[in-house]
Amino acid sequence: MQINFKPIKKILYWIVFILIIILGVFVYWKYGFTYSRGYRAGLLQKFSEKGVVFKTYEGEMILSSVQSNANVAIASEKFLFSVADEAVAKQMEQIQGKNVVVHYREKNGVLPWVGESTYIVDSVRVANVAGGTYHP
Repeated sequence: MQINFKPIKKILYWIVFILIIILGVFVYWKYGFTYSRGYRAGLLQKFSEKGVVFKTYEGEMILSSVQSNANVAIASEKFLFSVADEAVAKQMEQIQGKNVVVHYREKNGVLPWVGESTYIVDSVRVANVAGGTYHP
């Protein structure tokens, strides 16, 4: 009695194909899909290149939500971000310590060679600050 393995092979090929498609969709959703995008304005407090195996650019901004009459931030929060583009990183190094407006993309996950944060900054400009309000 001979068993015909052709239908079994065909089913196994389809199962493997579907698993590869599901894995591909998951990897895209986790690392390639942009969950949100937007702008943040604040003081560029820290910007550095760091990492042991993969060197990435990491930054920290202070986002002030309430300011006093002396134009000093009273209530603030930190915005941690990564920069993948070398040109944007060079620009950040030049304007550290200034009020800036950054455009970011938020991802669902991070790859070690892209950065540590899910927020990836792709452009930056110096903000015009007058009377405690931002005018991008």
